[in-house]
Amino acid sequence: MRDYGRERLRVVVVTAFPEDSERPHGGVEAVSVNLVEWLSRLDDLEVHVVTSDPGRTAACCSTWRNATIHRLPRLGSHVLSGAVGVDRRHVSAYVKSISPDLVHAHDFYGLMVKGIAIPRVFTIHGFIYGDTLVSGRRLAWVRALAWRRIETAGWADYPHIISISPYVRERLAGIATGVIHDIDNPIAERFFQIDRRERTGTIFSAAAICRRKNPLALVEAVARLAAAGLHVQLRLAGPVTEADYADRILARVREHGLERHVTFLGELDLEQVAAELSAASVFALVSLEENSPLGIEEAMAAGVPVVASNRCGMPYMVRDGESGFLVDPLDSADVAARLCESLGNDGLRIKMGARAREIARDRFHPERIALRTREVYRRAVRKH
Repeated sequence: MRDYGRERLRVVVVTAFPEDSERPHGGVEAVSVNLVEWLSRLDDLEVHVVTSDPGRTAACCSTWRNATIHRLPRLGSHVLSGAVGVDRRHVSAYVKSISPDLVHAHDFYGLMVKGIAIPRVFTIHGFIYGDTLVSGRRLAWVRALAWRRIETAGWADYPHIISISPYVRERLAGIATGVIHDIDNPIAERFFQIDRRERTGTIFSAAAICRRKNPLALVEAVARLAAAGLHVQLRLAGPVTEADYADRILARVREHGLERHVTFLGELDLEQVAAELSAASVFALVSLEENSPLGIEEAMAAGVPVVASNRCGMPYMVRDGESGFLVDPLDSADVAARLCESLGNDGLRIKMGARAREIARDRFHPERIALRTREVYRRAVRKH
């Protein structure tokens, strides 16, 4: 019998993976880059990544760090139909051809390798049905219902699930039948090495411009602070994913006369995000639905106090009054009050930032996450 406690494991990570590791699009790609980089440093793992790209016409392979990246064409016209149809068949067959000892799926890729007879681990990054419900799009509830049925069937299929937040674990209660392992998302090591050069009154937020991320609440809060005579700058980083919502924000900026107080930065690479965190007084994220956002982790690692929503997974990340503040994302007065308290007290910011960095090093450092993930792999192949 093969001794999986000692031999080198061939692991296939099935996930979204960017062409440019410095410019991941979204949290799943960023997590995948950080995890794969540190897993591939472990001598007892042979790491492969299987991903699919829209517009690609043929499969190709390349080497990144010590991992092999396999890029497949995405065949389905939509994520939902592809994940349960043509892309599922294609990705599953390709994964089997690599003959892995274990498959580690992320996000909707977990649906593509559902049911294959190989030890499997599934990291759940979000609840697509929940995100769909708060998207504000036409017939969102119909699409959300379809996603809920498909997602819950996928969760129930996996023998091992990695939960990135207690909030995720709570949502899996009564559905998941496998072992649930609590492991936070990893962030890039560079965020622990940021040299702080704060620009007084600077609020930084990194999130897509959409209803779910709720940046309009930050604009309304800044309007209150500016009206009170505070020197404040809100810097919003992230792509526009809902153009009508972005137009609504711009209209409010003009109505409040905030052109000098609000800057739209667009989508930034990792170095640019690090530079913004270096200068920020406070990091703010008041989303309506989140599991474990990387923006909060990165800010904490940089020693920046956080103002975040008091719902979903964020209260498990930010310790209210200790490493930042929790606020009602639907109450701009509450958001403004906590931002004002943070910006107006230098000693409090320094104390909170130091505590945030301490928590982040213990929970989010990529080496720590890779080692804990490897232990899940070992347990999965032994039980299989």
